[in-house]
Amino acid sequence: MNMMKKKINLFDLVPLISEHIKTEKEGELSVITFPRFRNKFLQKHFIPKNKSAFIRIRLEQHGTAVWNLIDGKHTVKDIVENLAEHFNYETDYEYRITTYLSQLYKQGFVKFLN
Repeated sequence: MNMMKKKINLFDLVPLISEHIKTEKEGELSVITFPRFRNKFLQKHFIPKNKSAFIRIRLEQHGTAVWNLIDGKHTVKDIVENLAEHFNYETDYEYRITTYLSQLYKQGFVKFLN
């Protein structure tokens, strides 16, 4: 049986923040927080006593703008279109946004729905 794989277009996917990620606000910027280890055993035995069990990453202005639109409803295309003005219609802004979303996916911060 010959099954054809459907080619997935990144612009049609809907990014969603992963369950283990928490978002906070610091002024205008977003801060994402996630556990150093998701495994309870590793949390208990491998985190030094003076270290937090969580890692915090403060997103810069552009990262925050993208992060704020990752809601499980907007497609990548919607996000790119919504942020065109924010990025001042730079020649490579679409590439910057899609690369950023791909990096968030690779790091496990977001997942994609289709």
